[in-house]
Amino acid sequence: MNNILSYLRIPFLASSGLAALGSSLLYFRQNDIIYPASLLNSRIEVPKPEDFRLKEAESLYIPTPDGETLHAYYLRPSNASLRKNITILTFHGNAGNVGHRLPIAKVLSESLGCHVFMLEYRGYGLSSGSPDEAGLTIDGQTALDYVRTHNEMRHTKIVVYGQSLGGAVTIKLVANNFSQTMNKGTSNDEKPSMAPIAGIILENTFLSIRKLIPSIMPPARFISVLCHQKWNSDETIQTVPANGPPILFLSGLKDEIVPPTMMRTLYDLCRIKRKTWRTFENGDHNSTVAEPGYFEAMWEWLLKEVLNEEEDNTNTQRTDVAKEELWA
Repeated sequence: MNNILSYLRIPFLASSGLAALGSSLLYFRQNDIIYPASLLNSRIEVPKPEDFRLKEAESLYIPTPDGETLHAYYLRPSNASLRKNITILTFHGNAGNVGHRLPIAKVLSESLGCHVFMLEYRGYGLSSGSPDEAGLTIDGQTALDYVRTHNEMRHTKIVVYGQSLGGAVTIKLVANNFSQTMNKGTSNDEKPSMAPIAGIILENTFLSIRKLIPSIMPPARFISVLCHQKWNSDETIQTVPANGPPILFLSGLKDEIVPPTMMRTLYDLCRIKRKTWRTFENGDHNSTVAEPGYFEAMWEWLLKEVLNEEEDNTNTQRTDVAKEELWA
């Protein structure tokens, strides 16, 4: 777990070397570059809930339609007085594994009182397979379908929360579950027998991989067209209709990997009427979540937009966390 904050940046710091190795590396090895799932033994060493004194937690394995097995953690709110009728389905970034995000989930579960379902993509941590865009798209739908049919979580309001690459997974998942043309006054969920998506949270998410390459790998900007892992979030987000679920954008203004202008562009392109923009002046790509006020902003939004309740500061525990709590 040491230096997690540092190694999560590693995949994006080798820009000059990538360009020097030429277009063949970008084309044939791009999955290894975009999805560095094995860095620092992350395929073997997966932190467990008990490492963070989380007692109301389960380690689960769920099958995908194409034959993979995905690992996940399910956290229940341990404090009955704080419990909210919300499940937060989380999608992590491109490095590390789901265990590295347990400190975040602990705040969501123990401080905000939410159920938390943390999916580990194929090829990451204890999940089988190899990651690519098509596979992660299946993984996202598999996780949502699992939550929607779970004995406890199916009765809650489902909020999908994606960080960085996880934001791209989230956007694609939401778009695939909502029709572009909806009749007024009808549910915007295409599967009426299933619980609808009640909210969306995006943090430090890019427009597309091809558009991100010039920012993080300037020498490779002329060969970005060779990137077949596209994740065209800028196009996909526009297919979600205006009456789609409320969406919260959380942007770190010192993000050194995804330019904050990309997040703002996603916000501007988003057609959803109930959209909220929050910035964190000193937030970089990986530690925006540790900025003061981050979880308060999420809590306020959840109450107002998802639960339709007035803010009640007496009904939460401490939500600000130090970076060392999240990443040490």
